[in-house]
Amino acid sequence: MDDAMENGMGSYQERPRTFPSMRSKSHYPLIFRMLLGINARVLLVLLLLIFGAVFYVGASTSPIVIFVFSICIISFFFSVYLTKWVLAKDEGPPEMVQISEAIRDGAEGFFRTQYGTISKMAMVLALVILGIYLFRSTTPQQESSGLSRSTSAYITVAAFLLGALCSGIAGYIGMWVSVRANVRVSSAARRSAREALQIAVRAGGLSAIVVVGMAVIGVAVLYATFYVFLEVDSRGSMKVTDLPLLLVGYGFGASFVALFAQLGGGIFTKAADVGADLVGKVEQGIPEDDPRNPAVIADLVGDNVGDCAARGADLFESIAAEIISAMILGGTMAQRCKIEDPSGFILFPLVVHSFDLVVSSIGILSIRGTRDPGLIVPIEDPMAILQKGYSVTIVLAVLTFGVSTRWLLYTEQAPSAWLNFALCGLVGIMTAYAFVWITKYYTDYKHEPVRVLALSSATGHGTNIIAGVSLGLESTALPVLVISIAIISAFWLGQTSGLVDETGSPTGGLFGTAVATMGMLSTAAYVLTMDMFGPIADNAGGIVEMSLQPESVREITDVLDAVGNTTKATTKGFAIGSAALASFLLFSAYMDEVASFAHVSFKEVDIAIPEVFIGGLLGSMLIFVFSAWACSAVGRTAQEVVNEVRRQFVERPGIMEYQEKPDYGRCVAIVASASLREMIKPGALATISPVVIGFFFRLLGHYTGQPLLGAKVVASMLMFATVSGILMALFLNTAGGAWDNAKKYIETGALGGKGSDCHKAAVTGDTVGDPFKDTAGPSLHVLIKMLATITLVMAPVFL
Repeated sequence: MDDAMENGMGSYQERPRTFPSMRSKSHYPLIFRMLLGINARVLLVLLLLIFGAVFYVGASTSPIVIFVFSICIISFFFSVYLTKWVLAKDEGPPEMVQISEAIRDGAEGFFRTQYGTISKMAMVLALVILGIYLFRSTTPQQESSGLSRSTSAYITVAAFLLGALCSGIAGYIGMWVSVRANVRVSSAARRSAREALQIAVRAGGLSAIVVVGMAVIGVAVLYATFYVFLEVDSRGSMKVTDLPLLLVGYGFGASFVALFAQLGGGIFTKAADVGADLVGKVEQGIPEDDPRNPAVIADLVGDNVGDCAARGADLFESIAAEIISAMILGGTMAQRCKIEDPSGFILFPLVVHSFDLVVSSIGILSIRGTRDPGLIVPIEDPMAILQKGYSVTIVLAVLTFGVSTRWLLYTEQAPSAWLNFALCGLVGIMTAYAFVWITKYYTDYKHEPVRVLALSSATGHGTNIIAGVSLGLESTALPVLVISIAIISAFWLGQTSGLVDETGSPTGGLFGTAVATMGMLSTAAYVLTMDMFGPIADNAGGIVEMSLQPESVREITDVLDAVGNTTKATTKGFAIGSAALASFLLFSAYMDEVASFAHVSFKEVDIAIPEVFIGGLLGSMLIFVFSAWACSAVGRTAQEVVNEVRRQFVERPGIMEYQEKPDYGRCVAIVASASLREMIKPGALATISPVVIGFFFRLLGHYTGQPLLGAKVVASMLMFATVSGILMALFLNTAGGAWDNAKKYIETGALGGKGSDCHKAAVTGDTVGDPFKDTAGPSLHVLIKMLATITLVMAPVFL
């Protein structure tokens, strides 16, 4: 084998270029190419004009908005510093650079095609929304403020398109960073584990800061623009408390793009991964990321488009949805309590996330390299280093949250209310920490569950699958208990805050839950950093393996990769927890919106009504069918990859002896075209179902004399889909992560190590878990929130 390796390296190095260039067009999207073509001075003047306009609009709105703009712009400059720092690192020897370029070209080519398809679908949906809003009824608030139907329609469509655009840019930045950082981490691993860790964390941090910053500044700019354009709070115009409802389109646009990005990227990455593992590891007995495997470049490309681009869009959408729902609830509560200046309650979410940028940046900078670059130190536990950074971020988040609540939520009507809301934020922060810890316990091979799962592989493939499924099912219990305690605690703290409406009834409960959700997401930038770290480390390991580096280098990247699997799993746990809380808020906002359109109270949904119960059943069914279609899409595409890899091994027998070069580009092309084709069906199901069901039951209610039946059925569907979706996503994410790390644990030398029967059984479990944890599971996070935002936007259709 060693001789074959040496011969292989010799025959590979005789060729002028080892890996194919997949570059067909320029690297950058059209908008970036246009910007790069502008003269530097002209670009500087344009940027200054844009900044000037943004700050003018902000100054005309509120000093709080100026504060938010300032923090966001400073954080963008910080991300520029991180970019320069990462790109200044060396890329290593030529063979590493060639592999990195092949990955980069494949990822950017797929991204361009995928987002081209998504943008066409978004334009069609924008026209549908425009049509619905031009013919819908208006609310009493809109009538009193003189806001016409056409103005409302164009505002919603503009917000939808801006949300979709920002979500796309967030995804692109996540992918752009990872395809440039991977090779630098590989190169650093030749020197020290700590340096490789620092580069991966800072690269992940750069995209995380940009994603969160864009979500915040996007909502802030939209809010300030509408405030100035509609002359809010002037005589005869809209009240500031009604303004947040106009931002719902932004959240829907972000959700729509994130769903298709997650589906398409998830199908791509896992079909390539499953295909590469089944033929390479199980049939041919070659290591993961071996250069002889024709599907290996497609697998590494998938890490970038599935994990980095899609997760960037996912968390962008989470933050946007949570900010908008909290602003709506803050405005509604301020109106009911007759608070003189409601802007603090409305803009509070923007300030919390601005502080998130500050505290997460400090957390990222707290992870340093070794002081003496020439010093060889033993490999430290990267998870312990990342946890220290997370602890720093959490402590700072608690302090800044307290400052934010005292500054913005203090009111003379209830002087101690701000303290209750600060405690709500603390509940949210503790919930986030609990979620990260629970997921780590179930997916890290240092803990018992994964070791028991690995042990089950010793008795065969079937027992591994049974153990993995039971672990995933069991792992839903603790997170559900944590979410339940968080919602009840935050609601109770809000209710007892002392804020009351005109009738003397306490009204702060829902806003308390909103504040807890903000608390949970108050470290979102650092959590996203840990998530982005995973695929960058995975790619780095692939580059090291493919460029045939010494075993000591691969050991470093293997440790980083295993930790990356755990951080990816913890982020998914964090995302589903925040999705659960955000969906609860969006559900409340939907009930309020239906009440304002229908001019009647709409506070409860009776599931004893048969049609309403059917709506709930349909909501639960939607989750299962969506998950089934997402997993089967991976299965079908993986079959195509398996057939192609087998064909190449048969037709090119010299591949195994390093005498012939595999056709990597063919596998990339197969996976790219199949994933774009396969993402349409589950995505369309999720987008169309609530509208069709709501409209059908609206007609039924009209003929059977049941007003609001359509709205009630949709509310029930939303409730049941959220509950089923949370449980299903927890099961899929945790089972998939545990299977993957059980395999990694065996690969460290336990239970017979690589190539043993135990390892082969663990690889089967890992391939089953792949579509669970990276396609269906993460897509459900987005689906849950998209169902909530689509019902908010389409509410007039159900009435």
